[in-house]
Parts: sequence; C-alpha cells; structure tokens
Amino acid sequence: MKKISIMLICALFSISCTNAQKKEFSKQTLSKNLVATDKSEVSFSSILEKQKGKITVIEVWASWCGDCVKAMPKVKAMQENNPNVSYVFISMDKTFEKWLNGIEKHDLKGEHFWATDGTKGEFGKSIDLDWIPRYIILDKEGKIITYRAIETDFDEINATLKELK
Repeated sequence: MKKISIMLICALFSISCTNAQKKEFSKQTLSKNLVATDKSEVSFSSILEKQKGKITVIEVWASWCGDCVKAMPKVKAMQENNPNVSYVFISMDKTFEKWLNGIEKHDLKGEHFWATDGTKGEFGKSIDLDWIPRYIILDKEGKIITYRAIETDFDEINATLKELK
C-alpha cells in the first residue's frame, strides 16, 4: 500500500510539473522562423519584439481544426472586449493557400504567421504544443503570463486580460 501511495504521489507531481506555466520562451523557440502573409520569413523573436509595450494574445490554430473554428466566436468577443490588446495568430495549416483562406473565411484580425512544419514540427515542439487552439498571453514587457490555455479556458483568458489592463 505504501508503494502505491508513493507511486501515486510521484505521478501527480510529474503531471503538475509538465503542466507548469513557463515564464519565458527558450532560445530555440525564439530562433524559429515563421512565414508572414507576404511569404517573407520572420523569426519568432522579431515577432515578439514588435509586440513590446502591448498586451498580446498569441493563438496557435489551424483552419482544419474543428475546435479552433468552434472557438472563433469567443475569440471575436475577446477582441471586441479588449480592443487595446494585440493579437498574433500562428497557423499550423498544411499549405500556404489553406492558411490564407482560413484567415479570410474567419475574418481574423491581427498579425498572422505560419509554421510551415505543422503541429508536430520544430516550432510546435519548442512551445510544447499538445493541443490547438492554444493561447499564450504576454504582458506589455513581453513576459509570459499564461503559457498554456485552450478553448475551454476563455473565462481564465478574459480574467487575465482584465487584470493586465
């Protein structure tokens, strides 16, 4: 019985550690290049540098993702309720054309970038991507406030944005 209790405690500790919120992006993540809508390559660090001085919500999504599409009305409401927040969308779409069509179809307002190697690629791995849509919130200094939020966390996301105003 004692062994089972110890194993259970270790398992719970392990799970809580893997879900811990990161406070900064790794050098590996910052060095990753993403593609802009004009087909230019942009480093993730330069994307973040452009956001300095603004509260920023980063959404990692894809046009083929049912949960992403289902969350769009909540994203639009969040944008409407937080017009001074900057929004960066990073797509995991399989092709450039599908990504651009998704932006247009869902009328997404914000900065747009594409991770060409998808959810299992280098950028996805570097941010511990295990689900989309995924939301990351940065404060005005670029510090990570929320590292991992998903479509069921909009109450938490909205509360965090309210606190940061």
